[in-house]
Amino acid sequence: MQHDESSFSADDELIAIEEDIPASPSDTEAPEPWQVLIVDDDEDVHRATELALRGMLVEDRPIRLLHAHTGEAALLQVAQHEDLAVMLLDVVMESDNAGLQVVRKVRESLKRSALRIILRTGQPGYAPELETVRNYDINDYRTKSELTRVRLFTSLTASIRVYRQMRTHERIRQGLESIVRASTELSKLQGMQRFAEGVVDQLCALLGVRAEGLVCAQGSLSSVGEPARVIAAAGRFRKYVLQPLAALDTAVIRDALMRCLDEQRSLFAPALAIYFPTPAERRLAAYVELSGPLREGDRHLLEVFCSSMAVGFENVLLYDRLIDQAYLDPLLRIPNLNRLLEHLADPALEPASSTLALLDIDDFSAINDTLGHEFGDAALKAIVARAQAVLPECHLARLGSDLFAVLGHSRMVKPDTLQQLFTESFDVAGQRVRLSATIGLVQLGTRDCYGPALLKDAHVALKQAKLHHRGTAVYFSAALGQDARARMHLLRELREAFDAHDRFFVVYQPKVHLANGRPSGVEALLRWRTANGELIAPDRFIPLAEQSGLMIALGAFVLRNACQQLRRLRDAGHDALTMAINVSHVQLRDPDFMMLLKASLDEAGVPGSQVELEITESMAAEDLELVRGLLAALKTLGVRVAIDDFGTGFSSLSVLRHLDAQRLKIDRSFVTEMLQDNSIARMVISLGHTQRMAVTAEGIETEAQRDALLALGCDEGQGWLYARPLEEAALLAWLANASA
Repeated sequence: MQHDESSFSADDELIAIEEDIPASPSDTEAPEPWQVLIVDDDEDVHRATELALRGMLVEDRPIRLLHAHTGEAALLQVAQHEDLAVMLLDVVMESDNAGLQVVRKVRESLKRSALRIILRTGQPGYAPELETVRNYDINDYRTKSELTRVRLFTSLTASIRVYRQMRTHERIRQGLESIVRASTELSKLQGMQRFAEGVVDQLCALLGVRAEGLVCAQGSLSSVGEPARVIAAAGRFRKYVLQPLAALDTAVIRDALMRCLDEQRSLFAPALAIYFPTPAERRLAAYVELSGPLREGDRHLLEVFCSSMAVGFENVLLYDRLIDQAYLDPLLRIPNLNRLLEHLADPALEPASSTLALLDIDDFSAINDTLGHEFGDAALKAIVARAQAVLPECHLARLGSDLFAVLGHSRMVKPDTLQQLFTESFDVAGQRVRLSATIGLVQLGTRDCYGPALLKDAHVALKQAKLHHRGTAVYFSAALGQDARARMHLLRELREAFDAHDRFFVVYQPKVHLANGRPSGVEALLRWRTANGELIAPDRFIPLAEQSGLMIALGAFVLRNACQQLRRLRDAGHDALTMAINVSHVQLRDPDFMMLLKASLDEAGVPGSQVELEITESMAAEDLELVRGLLAALKTLGVRVAIDDFGTGFSSLSVLRHLDAQRLKIDRSFVTEMLQDNSIARMVISLGHTQRMAVTAEGIETEAQRDALLALGCDEGQGWLYARPLEEAALLAWLANASA
């Protein structure tokens, strides 16, 4: 636009220097200047405005002038400078309304609502003042002749103040939106380290700085000597993650964070250290590296952010505690079964080169019983410490009170390496303790199953190792797996049979006086016929019944049926026969056993003197005091006791001396061998008679065996030579024939 030369004369107020404006003081550090854009097609106006604003401070900050000579150039400058505060805009440039078009595009297209616009014109009639200000958000409207230094200072000051307030409000709004967004995003992060890393990133984004910062965690306020540690970091601080705060090589940062944690408050100068008011058990602070002072409103945003994140930290702490309870053993602070199963399902696991081992500490219950649980806990901690030192690259987990799992590379997880853990004795509470472990192993590469199935295989191998000898190690094999599956199938059928109530029955094997062959009694024997008619041998299902908890109920079934059968035998005229009934160690430990026995005798109406309970020698030796007490109680009912399978187990004369038993039974294995070597049979018979006990031989199959036993003085016998186990009808027929 062309202007009249008189409008910019030497005494024009536009460029006059007013002496009453105080000079700005000089600062050692120049503050960030306000960005002001001059838009005019007249170069003289640009120079005149520069002269008028030279040395001027607004709100203690200098002014930096940018220049544009066309509307298009002005829009480009606005787009390139986000921090543009004021635009001195000529109305008439390349067209009569070029300036107004710039205003419209700045507001509508560029969305720069905070930018203050002062319209300037040399011809006031070109723009209606009220309509322009109302429609285009014009901060001020002046003719160029009005803009003296003083008036220009006044207009700029007012505009910059409005700009600063609008930008502050805009930053606060954006910051609050950022905080809400951050809270939503961070709520998805689980675990303290991941959440803290997210807080660092969001905090840096909120302040508009590079992600250069770190978060520190302090232990419980009551935890003496626990150092503050870096739990998350960004940028150049990442190398300090999980290190003590004291390891930081920058004293300013280290001191700021320590002071923030100690005083439990945020510090805004000279360094920015933000304190998060979390529960007393954990103190948290964050340091963010700033390139300059905080902007107006940032401190308020930080306070809101800290309050919001403190709730997030508290939730993460709660989550971490839940994770600890779910995945960590509370005593040893190592993974538990849940975490082991996660490791077994990890896609990164390489089955071809991995082995899972289960270590069962031998006789650990004896340590707890004799030395106390505190000593036992200390022993477990010593085992874990050594395992972590010897097998640092393996996963160690506690699965039970004294059962551990080790998962790792097959070159490390193998019998000799694992047994070396127990070669040296352990220092436990000032004592040297020697321990051993029985081990079951499964090589993952040999199996096509994962997770719980692998663990089951390892348990199968461990059980097999225990059957062989404690302190040994056994690898899982397909044969072991087949045996285990067969046992599980049999156990399932056993439970179904128990629920069916009609697949168990009792048979009776006669016993005879060897001297005359006449019946002396019968032995009650439990039998199981499956749904398809198959008879399962007792030595297969009795151990399963004991392990599964069914033996007490099955034992009660035998006891009642045997007593009822004895009643029917007496009614049939066989009133001198005795009924022998096997009793397992599980039944003996049942506190209701004596009550059940008395009830069975009373219901059947038979005398206790005609009932003989058979217990094994190993049962008596295992818990002598329990058996002695039981025998004393049985004596009050008149019930007799026989020691079964004598010579196959503990075989202690002291056991016999302390037992008030009336009969000793020779195991069938000795009867089978006695024609070649009768020394054991002779010893048992002699020992029984010495203790004033009658002696019964089991498994007599030939007359030669009978004659040999009779020559040794054996009192009673049973076996296929006389009769197989019989059901009731066949038994009555046999008795009738044998008594004739």
